[in-house]
Amino acid sequence: MPDHSSDWRHLRIAPLDRAAEREIRARIDGKAKPPGSLGRVEELAMRLALIWQPQVPRADTALLLVFAGDHGLTAEGVSQYPSFVTAAMVRTFLAGKASANAFAKATSVALKVVDAGVAAELNDHPDLIAAKIGRGTANAAREPAMSRDDAQTALAGGLRIAAHAIEQGADVLAIGEMGIGNTASAALLVHRLAPAPLETCIGPGAGQDEAGMARKHAALRLASERSAATEPLEVLAEFGGFEIAMMAGAVLGAAHKRRPVVIDGFIASSAALVAIRLHPAAGDFCLFAHRSAERGHDVLLGALQAAPLLDLGLRLGEGTGALLAIPIVRAAARLVTDVADLNDVLAGTSR
Repeated sequence: MPDHSSDWRHLRIAPLDRAAEREIRARIDGKAKPPGSLGRVEELAMRLALIWQPQVPRADTALLLVFAGDHGLTAEGVSQYPSFVTAAMVRTFLAGKASANAFAKATSVALKVVDAGVAAELNDHPDLIAAKIGRGTANAAREPAMSRDDAQTALAGGLRIAAHAIEQGADVLAIGEMGIGNTASAALLVHRLAPAPLETCIGPGAGQDEAGMARKHAALRLASERSAATEPLEVLAEFGGFEIAMMAGAVLGAAHKRRPVVIDGFIASSAALVAIRLHPAAGDFCLFAHRSAERGHDVLLGALQAAPLLDLGLRLGEGTGALLAIPIVRAAARLVTDVADLNDVLAGTSR
């Protein structure tokens, strides 16, 4: 893997050049269709054209990176599933048998799994990127989830992975995750970085019953009361997960390389929130795939003034929503590059 600068703090992420917006809008309006008739697909085409300029937008080659990690918060009963399920699901991804694999095949998207912090040793596999920071985070209800150094290492690792993927030919990246307990971590990140009242950020995750939700609320109140952190890196270290930190780094890497990154659901969006709070211009490169059924996602989307492409009631994670959005992204890029200009169509009818 090439040796990229890991100093995410001094990345140069230039915002999109809005001076070109009028010219691009005129080009899209001039296609062989009534102006605005493709609704939000036209707005997406505009964003892609701005991201790619002066080149034409492309989205044919897409890669989903599924970042995996375990969370010490599971010791507080915040999930109905034990931590070992994270490793079991990673092995299922690598066997090609998870929902994300099925959706990736259906949408012709490559899939790689990143071991950011799984609490188990994983065998080598062509589709596994070994980048383990540690065997899961600490219990954020009782102590910081990770050190600032580990948070920075995870950010830098995600940045390198994303940059390498783009250098290897990815036109568009998508990020998803696997990590038992990570909706709890994401809720704390949104609570501090949106910011928003904690209670509005907590949902059932993989499906908690009433008693489980009571445990989750109690654990996250303990965590919130333990630390008053508000600065983005400190919030990430106090409450984040290794997979969330690496996803945040991947967002920064895509933005640095000026490529679109499709953000999956609640947990992936919390990583995007971290990245945007660290480097606000990174938000220009984020395409939010869908509105998750997880309660805190609306809070997060509102804080970022983000309009997701889909609303299907999804709450699985794994990048499944991002995969379903990729065909829309491809179609929007093709609108710019493949659709005839109306003037050319009309000129042809006059011959």
